[in-house]
Amino acid sequence: MTELTQASVEQALSHFQDPYLGVDYVALDAIRSLTIEPQKIHVAVTLDYPAAGVRDNIVKGLREALADVAGGRDIEVELDWQIVSQQPTRNLQALGEVKNIIAVASGKGGVGKSTTAVNLALALHAEGARVGILDADIYGPSQSIMLGVPDDTRPETTQGQYWVPVEAHGLQAMSMGFLVDENTPMVWRGPMVSGALQQMLNQTLWQQLDYLLIDMPPGTGDIQLTLAQKVPVTGAVIVTTPQDIALLDAIKGIEMFAKVEIPVLGIIENMSTHICSECGHTEAIFGSGGGERIAQQYGTPLLGQLPLDLAIREQADAGRPTLVAEPDGTIAQNYRDIARHLAALVARQAADSASAFPNIEITDE
Repeated sequence: MTELTQASVEQALSHFQDPYLGVDYVALDAIRSLTIEPQKIHVAVTLDYPAAGVRDNIVKGLREALADVAGGRDIEVELDWQIVSQQPTRNLQALGEVKNIIAVASGKGGVGKSTTAVNLALALHAEGARVGILDADIYGPSQSIMLGVPDDTRPETTQGQYWVPVEAHGLQAMSMGFLVDENTPMVWRGPMVSGALQQMLNQTLWQQLDYLLIDMPPGTGDIQLTLAQKVPVTGAVIVTTPQDIALLDAIKGIEMFAKVEIPVLGIIENMSTHICSECGHTEAIFGSGGGERIAQQYGTPLLGQLPLDLAIREQADAGRPTLVAEPDGTIAQNYRDIARHLAALVARQAADSASAFPNIEITDE
């Protein structure tokens, strides 16, 4: 067999790029170990985002990249992930056992933000992450319904002051819908709403979460301001639809997060095309290209486009969102692709933030 060096193997590995970051794993410092033996090459790669849905594709790509230099050796590729934590920004203290907090927001109501949020959370869970979801829409909580939690469910308390999050479909969840009767209106002024958000966030015993998704109320009001001032948010995702009025409001949401120094991780265009339930014909009834234009205008990624499909709404209303009702379906795979894209961006942001800090050496001189 031909002699191999670590450098030549790393050179071969550099020909395969991560499908979401567009960079090879040598450059990403993701090669955990590399051994070259007379009969085999063993490579262990550790990603910093969950990727269960593309594990086999990545392993195949790495094996193919090594095939030309292996010289007849067996090729073993091991792939796993260890999700990193984003450094808290704006001098805010990290939230207990939560590594990354992602706000899912929209400039206006009716764009499917809450449905997108719960399916995105479930998609991250399906990809191999520990995920929680906080329903921050105090006036109109909906996550308890979408997660199929019975009406009389109340979170357990411990130590006289903490809530244990409700478990649903593998997620840790907290919502005002768990604390009050569904027919009770929350007739509260802004400060009370902001206080309720902080209480649910800080007095819930989240357990070792890689990601906590916050389903934001629509608009740019008290909840959004409280989130910016009090919560160490990793970044925000903006959900919009293609029609012009929704895009205008989405722009307001992007501008708001820019003002409070919360990075916008990407745009999700919901109801991008309508899929006829009878014949399967697709049509862009709300227009097309709007999400992509905003993404280009603000230099942020278009994470994905989701269809206007009756099944998505019916499944969420029945307490079995698409990722639960049809986990192997096309739409569920679309959500999972968006989730991987988002998680990869969070990981890169965390890595970039870490590299921005100087290395301080202490000597006796």
